[in-house]
Amino acid sequence: MRTPDNPFKRRLGEPVAQIGLWLGLGDPLTAELCATAGFDWLLIDGEHGPNDLRSMLAILQAVAAWPSQPVVRLPHGDPALIKQVLEIGATTLLVPMVETAEQARRLVEAVRYPPAGLRGVGSGLARSSRWSLHADYLQASDDRVCLLVQVETVGAMAELDAIAAVDGVDGVFIGPADLSASMGLLGQPGHPEVRAVVERAIARILQAGKAPGVLTVDEALARHYIALGARFVAVGVEATLLAAATRALAGRFRSPAAPGATTPAPSCPATY
Repeated sequence: MRTPDNPFKRRLGEPVAQIGLWLGLGDPLTAELCATAGFDWLLIDGEHGPNDLRSMLAILQAVAAWPSQPVVRLPHGDPALIKQVLEIGATTLLVPMVETAEQARRLVEAVRYPPAGLRGVGSGLARSSRWSLHADYLQASDDRVCLLVQVETVGAMAELDAIAAVDGVDGVFIGPADLSASMGLLGQPGHPEVRAVVERAIARILQAGKAPGVLTVDEALARHYIALGARFVAVGVEATLLAAATRALAGRFRSPAAPGATTPAPSCPATY
C-alpha cells in the first residue's frame, strides 16, 4: 500500500481558501464532534492547549475517519519533538514563533529525511508509516509532510520575505494576537494597524509563491483576508464557541432578579 496524498498540502497551491477550526481543549471526543462539522482543517493546539504527545495521538485517531485534515501546532520547533509528532501520524505541522530564515531552514531539515534533512529513521515502529503498511513511506514522506511556519512579531515581519523564500516552507501563518502584542496593542488583533500589517504580509507571502494563513474569529475580517488571498484561514475556536453558547443559554434563563442568579463574566478578547 502506498503512502496517501496530503490533501491539505495539495490544496495550498489552489486559489481557494481552506477554512479551519481551532481545537484548544485537548479532548479527542470534542475533536471528533468538531470533525463532523465539515471544516477543511482542524488545528490541534500544542502551544496553548493542554496537549501532550499522547493526547495529540488520540485526537489524530479521533478525527481520522473524517475529511477534515488535522494540523498540529507544536509548542516549539525542537527537532526531537518534531520527529515524535511526525511518527504519531501528523502530516501537517505548524511551528510558532519563527523569527528568521535560518530558523525556518532548520525546521525544514527536521521534517525531511537525509540527505535533504536530519529526521531520524524509525517509521517502521510508528503510526506514520502505519507500521510499514505504507511500504514507500521513507521515499514519499518528504513530499507528503507539510510545514507551516508562524510569524507573529514585528521582528518576524521584518524577516518575512526571507522566511517565505525558504525552500520546504509550504505556508506562512500570521498570528495576529502575538503580533498585536509585539506592536504594543496587546489584546487588539483586529486593530487597524494590526490589520494593515496582516494585509501586507498576505501580499508578501503570495509574492514569494507560498500560502498565507491566519486566524480570526471576526467573520467579516476572515472574509476580507480570504478576498486578499489567504489560503488557510481558521475562523473559530471550539473553546470560545462552547463558552459563548453555554453562557448565552444560561443568561437566557437567569436575570439579576432571579433567585440564585449570577452576573455573567465580561467578555474579553481571545488570544491565540
